[in-house]
Amino acid sequence: MASSQGPAQRLFGAGKRLLGSLLATGETRLRLAVLELEEERARLFGLLLLAGLSLILLLLGIGVLTALVIVAFWETHRLAAIGVSALVLLGSGVLLALRVMQLARRRTLLAGTLRHLATDRELVETSREPH
Repeated sequence: MASSQGPAQRLFGAGKRLLGSLLATGETRLRLAVLELEEERARLFGLLLLAGLSLILLLLGIGVLTALVIVAFWETHRLAAIGVSALVLLGSGVLLALRVMQLARRRTLLAGTLRHLATDRELVETSREPH
């Protein structure tokens, strides 16, 4: 016997199932994005803490080393020692600042989510193509 559902009811049921699938996929992707944001926040906090501590120790070490160089050349070439120390410190600072800007331009935020969304889009596009 024929099904008790008419074409409109079957179409409505298929639409509901499609909407349910889309919502489930969207929820999964949103959960993935939230998880990635939480991981990124924890990673950045740890990095900032380590960077701050290493910066303090590096500054102390550089200060002591600069004082040692200046004291060692105090009698003969004190101005040259101060100038060379300043140039080395400034040059190193500029190079490190350029490296930091290069690293800051990288896009890593939500990379997994974007990759999964691209995969989903490809799957939808290939399923729409006629076989």
